[in-house]
Amino acid sequence: MARNEEKAQSMLNRFITLKNEEKKKPKERRPFLASECRDLAEADKWRQQIMREIGRKVADIQNEGLGEHRLRDLNDEINKLIREKGHWERRILELGGPNYTRHSAKMTDLDGNIVDVPNPGGRGPGYRYFGAAKKLPGVRELFEKPPEPKKRPSRWEIFRRIDASYYGYRDDEDGILEKLEGPAEEEMRAEKLREWQRLEEVKREAKRAVKSGEVAGVTPGVAEILFEGEEDVVEEERREKEKEESKKEQEFVVHVPLPDEKEIERMVLEKKKMELLKEYTSEDLLKEQLEAKALLNVQR
Repeated sequence: MARNEEKAQSMLNRFITLKNEEKKKPKERRPFLASECRDLAEADKWRQQIMREIGRKVADIQNEGLGEHRLRDLNDEINKLIREKGHWERRILELGGPNYTRHSAKMTDLDGNIVDVPNPGGRGPGYRYFGAAKKLPGVRELFEKPPEPKKRPSRWEIFRRIDASYYGYRDDEDGILEKLEGPAEEEMRAEKLREWQRLEEVKREAKRAVKSGEVAGVTPGVAEILFEGEEDVVEEERREKEKEESKKEQEFVVHVPLPDEKEIERMVLEKKKMELLKEYTSEDLLKEQLEAKALLNVQR
């Protein structure tokens, strides 16, 4: 080990190292302003250099164990390089080069979906987060979509869901309603049939009692039927009386003689004649005509 150090520190080796460094060109620094560059090839070279730096820093920021402060610093540096890259791309376009901004990358959330975060956290427009920086406190909320408020359905949406089932037209398709209504319907039919048979039997007994003249000794059911028949007769008489009274109220009694249709036509014709005479004759002529009618005893 000591032998190697002695070789490196020897006069000849140091002389050769200095000569090699003199032959090397001085290391070029990237211009601070993109507008200072006037060569398209150099501008493209500086853009490629910035792209390599962004790639290294994006790879470093994927490590979640760097800590919150280091992740935030790395994210700031990456955004600064991205802005600088945009300046160089615009300069390349001014110098007649290709338009690199057309196919620029989009920001994505934790699931890989493209999102639009124009001004997150007040850090200026276009600020982006990379790698583990998306999971920092206060940053995760920027990529979470707020829950959509529950919209009240419109009248059209309510009526759109209404079909035949809403009106009960399909209640019999499942067979449950038929099983429930079948026994109930049979029981109701049997009950109505028994009631009808009882009434028919009572009516027959009532008819036999009326024919034989033994109405007083009939059974209670027969008396009930007869009482109902009597009520029907009374109700019919009451209706007949009401009809007669309404007819009497509708009748109109004339106490003075009214002219018939021919008399009314004659009076209208006479009136029209008088109006024509007033239009085409003078008052003196009318007086003479009336005097002549009076002398001749003409009523018309």
